[in-house]
Amino acid sequence: MLDAPTTQTDFGDLPNWDLSDLYESSDADQLHTDMAWLEAECADFAANYEGKLAGLSAVELLNAVRRYEKIDMIAGRIMSFAGLRYYQNTTDGERAQFMSNCQDNITNFTTPLVFYGLEFNRLDDAHLAGLLAQNADLARYKPVFDRMRAMKPYQLSDELEKFLHDQSVVGAAAWNRLFDETIAGLEFEIEGETVNIESALNLLTDPNGAKREAASRELARVFDKNIRTFARIHNTLAKEKSVEDKWRGMETPQTGRHLSNHVEPEVVEALRDAVVAAYPKLSHRYYALKAKWLGLEKMQTWDRNAPLPQDDLTPVNWETAQRTVMEAYADFDPRMADLAEPFFTKGWIDAAVKAGKAPGAFAHPTVTDAHPYVMLNYLGKPRDVMTLAHELGHGVHQVLAAEQGELLSSTPLTLAETASVFGEMLTFRKLLDAAKTQAERKTLLAGKVEDMINTVVRQIAFYDFECKLHAARAEGELTPDDINALWMSVQAASLGPVFEFQDGYETFWAYIPHFVHSPFYVYAYAFGDGLVNALYAVFEESGAEFQDKYFDMLRAGGSKHHKELLAPFGLDASDPAFWDKGLSMISAMIDELEAMEDA
Repeated sequence: MLDAPTTQTDFGDLPNWDLSDLYESSDADQLHTDMAWLEAECADFAANYEGKLAGLSAVELLNAVRRYEKIDMIAGRIMSFAGLRYYQNTTDGERAQFMSNCQDNITNFTTPLVFYGLEFNRLDDAHLAGLLAQNADLARYKPVFDRMRAMKPYQLSDELEKFLHDQSVVGAAAWNRLFDETIAGLEFEIEGETVNIESALNLLTDPNGAKREAASRELARVFDKNIRTFARIHNTLAKEKSVEDKWRGMETPQTGRHLSNHVEPEVVEALRDAVVAAYPKLSHRYYALKAKWLGLEKMQTWDRNAPLPQDDLTPVNWETAQRTVMEAYADFDPRMADLAEPFFTKGWIDAAVKAGKAPGAFAHPTVTDAHPYVMLNYLGKPRDVMTLAHELGHGVHQVLAAEQGELLSSTPLTLAETASVFGEMLTFRKLLDAAKTQAERKTLLAGKVEDMINTVVRQIAFYDFECKLHAARAEGELTPDDINALWMSVQAASLGPVFEFQDGYETFWAYIPHFVHSPFYVYAYAFGDGLVNALYAVFEESGAEFQDKYFDMLRAGGSKHHKELLAPFGLDASDPAFWDKGLSMISAMIDELEAMEDA
């Protein structure tokens, strides 16, 4: 039995979040206490340290870092609670107001802290190195300092940095909220029923082609009806980013993301180039096969995620999904299942599709003295089982990385997808090994190839779209038609010649949240998939020592660079040939599918 409340669905009792581990309610005494503490501590911190960092001893600087870390944790706890509560129902006015008020208060409280990063970055390199040499506890934070000081060349004046901090709530954050509320409020009329975006997108995987087409055309109709709003959001965010990047002296629109990911631009470009070069042997080849299986000369866009004729379309109930993933995790290492178990039993997962609930899925780490929460929109599809495995992998990673403490736990996006994609691979391999017939094996292989294409090819196409969008916006305002054309240029290249594109598909960029919330985030998915394919190959060749190395990598959180984390496995993501290894695994699966056709 779950301790947390559940929602009755056709797929069994689906768990809901129990957010009381953060706060009992939006009016909890502890929340008011924490908010008051935060206001006072931020003011005290500024009074104690502003203008004085250069004169601190190693012990004094360590105390300052630890005080800053606690501020970060309390602010993170409040915003995690407000944000998760909001995502449960983004159309609830009270929840939206509560989150906005929390955000406003914390922005105001933390404005006096803007000096900290700026002043820290002005410390002399030799002076800081000397302090780190004197105190091992301080030296432990060196990876945090390195990431801060990577921004040193792009740092603005103290006054401008404070201005940017203050105006953020009416800048990007406000446009993000407009996007979320617009998306959550969209209604789609399909076959006489009014549904939300999650249910409409789910129909694109329906076995009935007429239903898929109806859903796709209705999505296009509603997106087009709202396209000016979405175009305004993208125009504004891209322009705002370009203005800030120009003032900071960022070399490219992608520079900030690469810095935050602690990854070299040439590594990302090597990944991007390898994937684009592989389009013909991956997506083009696979979709040509799929068209044949579906009996089509040409694929329509609504056929891209259609189930195959031999697919078992029996809905997967929640109990089966949980058991499948937990057994796969336990087979790899019982410690993995032990770490995953509380997500199911303690209200750490919110799984049901509900009115107003944010679309998609995620794992939010909250803060290191609490635990992560996983959000799903579970509809009983086989892909939903893989999504559970994916997000649970994030959750396990976040639990392990929490041992590093608040400032060192956050994993750069390029490695943040490692445990999630590895969790998917474990689940897939378990199902593949259990396949009883060639047809069952073919279904599993095809499903995995589609998922990998969606993770690698589709996300790199998304990355190219963003690159083109930001480059074009730098030249001037973009009309909806301009953005539509950029979208179609990457879709045609990545999907291949077997596809025809319906009228209206050009607007399908509008609903992708990553473009709004996290510019250039998407390459992290492809990075993670390629890395895990290489990592899994090492696992298959290794003995029992692999598991210990794997857990050590996850525990490291953000305390090490990707080169350090991958070295124990004999892997190096900066080697261009590295990406070809991962792509070859996908190509080999397509080879096997083609061989089944010839057999």
